[in-house]
Amino acid sequence: MFVLIVGCGRVGSAIAKRMVREGHEVSVLDESEEAHALLDHDLEQGFEDSGGRFTVGTALEVEALYEAGIERADVVVCSTDGDNTNIVVAQIARKQFQVPKVVVRVLDPYRADWYRQQGLQTVCPTQVAIEMLTEAVIGTESPSANGAATQEAEL
Repeated sequence: MFVLIVGCGRVGSAIAKRMVREGHEVSVLDESEEAHALLDHDLEQGFEDSGGRFTVGTALEVEALYEAGIERADVVVCSTDGDNTNIVVAQIARKQFQVPKVVVRVLDPYRADWYRQQGLQTVCPTQVAIEMLTEAVIGTESPSANGAATQEAEL
């Protein structure tokens, strides 16, 4: 599977490294050359040596998307820190390039819900945090093994 990840911050780089470790072909597009450092962290060999590809460019420029390989992508993950950028790139991937699977991170819960209703596969970390924190306050769920729920501290 060829995965194009747009945005190479904490989220995008973590997804890219996992996909490379699992044997997928991965291309990452980010406007900052410095973002590449996140890709090499925690890999036994460099990102490119592991089979990944990194392209410096602006996600809203179709030329940069072509350079990153969008025309042959099986999946596009939009994970920049801007909802508008993620939504526009997701729509370009779906409509112009007919990418079979497009996943878009949207931080605003209201917008995420609306775009989900329009057919985009959205992930809203803000909504997830709201739900987890609310559950922690209400206390209806038991603390999880992965540390997602809070633990009571002695005062």
